[in-house]
Amino acid sequence: MRTRFAPSPTGFMHIGNLRTAIFEYVLAKKYQGDFILRIEDTDQARKVEGAVEFIYKTLELCGFQIDEGPLNPQKYGPYIQSERLDLYKKYALELVEKGKAYYCFCTEEELENMRQKCALRNKPFAYDGRCSKLSAEKIQENLAKGIPYVIRQKMPKTGYTVVNDVIYGEIKIDNSILDDQILLKSDGFPTYNFANVIDDHLMAITHVIRGKEYLDQTAKYNLLYEAFEWEKPTYIHVAMVLGEDGTKLSKRNGDASFMDLYEEGYLPEAIVNYLSLLGWSPANNVEVFSLAELIANFDEKRISKSSSQYDVKKLQWFNHQYIQKMSDEEYLTWVKKYFTHDCEKPAEWVDKLLLIYKKQLEYGAQINDLTREFLEEKYEPNAECLEFMKSDPIIPQVVACFKEEIANIDWTVTNLNQAINNVKEKVGVKGKLLYMPIRIATSGIMHGPELADTIYLIGEDKVKERLNK
Repeated sequence: MRTRFAPSPTGFMHIGNLRTAIFEYVLAKKYQGDFILRIEDTDQARKVEGAVEFIYKTLELCGFQIDEGPLNPQKYGPYIQSERLDLYKKYALELVEKGKAYYCFCTEEELENMRQKCALRNKPFAYDGRCSKLSAEKIQENLAKGIPYVIRQKMPKTGYTVVNDVIYGEIKIDNSILDDQILLKSDGFPTYNFANVIDDHLMAITHVIRGKEYLDQTAKYNLLYEAFEWEKPTYIHVAMVLGEDGTKLSKRNGDASFMDLYEEGYLPEAIVNYLSLLGWSPANNVEVFSLAELIANFDEKRISKSSSQYDVKKLQWFNHQYIQKMSDEEYLTWVKKYFTHDCEKPAEWVDKLLLIYKKQLEYGAQINDLTREFLEEKYEPNAECLEFMKSDPIIPQVVACFKEEIANIDWTVTNLNQAINNVKEKVGVKGKLLYMPIRIATSGIMHGPELADTIYLIGEDKVKERLNK
């Protein structure tokens, strides 16, 4: 079992690409196989500086062990496509000799005329194959003159090509829809489809996981394998991950990348856990699991045929579960990386503040919004708070009683809890009518963490000042 993750260094890895990498990694590891990283940088114009390093960083943070790749090459290297150009040209010329490909000398002007004719007929552009009819003499003449060329795959125009897929079974692709695709561009770089086939074969890749939207393209891959008389890999096509707006995820559209999420305070293990469930489900219906548990329970046949939709609220739920698993010490070390408020309070006070929000926190950067009320001097209950404070005649009694209870106590969480319980007994209230008036009167908000902890952190002087108002 050998799988490969082959991203393009055209930007940070968005979550749809990472979902594919997760499936490829756990499939290899389930069968004690190898996970290979290959960098597909044939699109040099869109290459982004530093993107390769981010790919490595992403996989490392996710806990993936790369068995072979640019940083740990084995016998199948090099693992960066721009370093394999001689190989692609060799195999492209071999196809020309076999009559499975041909030189195309068409200019951009000629191709534009073809596009316009297709547009007038409301048909997608397809190359008309005119250069496949050139004589051997004309081809040699053009080559001798140094006329620029590409090499195109010669497609059959009748019948169909069969694609066998683990998820979708046997798919028949009508050959008439297959364009004579370019294999080698005029600059010597291969196209994505051609390089994939050459590299997957030479790197002994046994299983290829790719998006369902490329099913038709797989017919072209199979025709290349057959032309070379090579064994085809096992294909697993997976349905798309859609964005929250229902459209395809895309780095160009600014959809979230893994590093965006990581820098916002989403834990890598939570991201991997959540993404693995977009288009796949375990037989035991367990939702929260480690990478090791995912590998042990992964069944590629349980990958769904239906598209799944990215939901940041669901991701936040997963992240919250992982935050709760942290010890208080681990949590404080982690969350302080995201706590950006200027705070002159003692370290013990800050730790207490961060800890009272542990049960509420969904992602790291959220800690700044949650704690802002403690660090700003303003006390401005909103209209909803003020309306609630007038909603029942017993509310002023609750506030007045609490003010009396804390008048002469030592300022500790234990004593504040006792004061709240005393109000409960003396005024005869509980639940919403007990806690909410005290919270609004002391903090200015309706909801928050443990009430006694909140009051303690606001501080004795500030609380009494607010109650006096």
